[in-house]
Amino acid sequence: MSNKLYVGNLSYAVRDDDLQQQFSAYGNVQSAKVMMERDTGRSKGFGFVEMGSADEAQAAIEGLHGTNMGGRDLTVNIARPMEPRAPRSWFWWRLRRWSSQLLIPRHFNDAGARVSFTGQP
Repeated sequence: MSNKLYVGNLSYAVRDDDLQQQFSAYGNVQSAKVMMERDTGRSKGFGFVEMGSADEAQAAIEGLHGTNMGGRDLTVNIARPMEPRAPRSWFWWRLRRWSSQLLIPRHFNDAGARVSFTGQP
């Protein structure tokens, strides 16, 4: 059994230190990390905690799964490896960058149809 735990349904106010403190009652916490949005810096609402041993991890699951933290009931499970995703194409990455720089309105009309740089369809 693994000693790395997935912690879900976290309040957006929860930070790494809060997880560390909550899980330390069940054993030695090696690391605690709340996942954050890259662009906004806001919490994604889940994180990972690595306990000192598999027995401590199991005790934390039994003790904290379903308990309330910050107004939400926690989901605590053994962490699974991330499933591989298809690689993103360059177009979608670039479209995201352009939209964040507000360049999209120059390339698309109100109906979402592509227009030339002169504004003609």
